[in-house]
Amino acid sequence: MRDYFVYTTTTDPRASVMLAELTQEYDARYGNLFSPGGAAEEMRRYPPETFAPPHGNFLLLLRQGQAIAGGAFKRLDEHTAEFKRIWTHSQFRRQGLAGLVLQELEAQCQRQGYRQIYLTTGCRQPEAVGLYLRHGYQAQFDPEGDLEALRTLPFTKAVPRQSSAPSHPAHWTELAGIAV
Repeated sequence: MRDYFVYTTTTDPRASVMLAELTQEYDARYGNLFSPGGAAEEMRRYPPETFAPPHGNFLLLLRQGQAIAGGAFKRLDEHTAEFKRIWTHSQFRRQGLAGLVLQELEAQCQRQGYRQIYLTTGCRQPEAVGLYLRHGYQAQFDPEGDLEALRTLPFTKAVPRQSSAPSHPAHWTELAGIAV
């Protein structure tokens, strides 16, 4: 059996563990730095349809039916998708899964007609900053500056062009190079 991607919704029961762990991690790193309600308030900020076609999408990477990584995007403007909720389960980190999620989300953005990607990460997530820089995202801030003072760190990237991309959203994609 191999890992595979599934495009679904934030209300999919398979996403609940992912979203709960992400909320806990945000709380541990940031507490109420961004809002009095902490991470739970941020996680409730967008209704499920925000991350649904035709303007968004929600992706899970599954292993034996369990979510091990995922991410989402929503429409920022006509040509720009905003990535949100990029996450890898704590037990599966350091395997390159977040990079696979980024690549698949980029491909889906291309299939949905976007030309630009915008995303932010928090000032207390150096591993996310490194991930985005390694994958060609351009920091819209001085990486040598006082990141804590900035709090939110924005990045942009042109959507990679793929000549063989299907014209419809994929519902699942098997990852040939990753066996369970």
